[in-house]
Amino acid sequence: MRVARKGAKERRASMSYTGSERRRHRVFITRNTEYHVRDEICVAVRDRAARKFRPAHLALHLKLQGAVRINPNGVVIPEPQHARVGSPIYFTQVDPDGLERQIVTSRVERIERPEKTTVLEYPA
Repeated sequence: MRVARKGAKERRASMSYTGSERRRHRVFITRNTEYHVRDEICVAVRDRAARKFRPAHLALHLKLQGAVRINPNGVVIPEPQHARVGSPIYFTQVDPDGLERQIVTSRVERIERPEKTTVLEYPA
């Protein structure tokens, strides 16, 4: 009697890695924009409709801080380290003159890992 060997997909599904997360890239996808983040820094921004990277976007080089919760009364509450689907995310950077720049996105629809080919397309 022969035992069927597991395919690569089944082997991957049965493996469970219990160490710390080593992947460095994430993509936060909003209605119109993709925010490509490496080690919590926005390294590329792509327009979803045009499928083109935007070389001059306010979020570029800013640090991803987390999610934003908007209360019914309109008060915005930052939730550091909790970037998630369904909430806007925010980026910040302190300029050399001490001023903090901030940008808040629209609600995140999906969080994905970019393909290696996409990472290689990031603008310099």
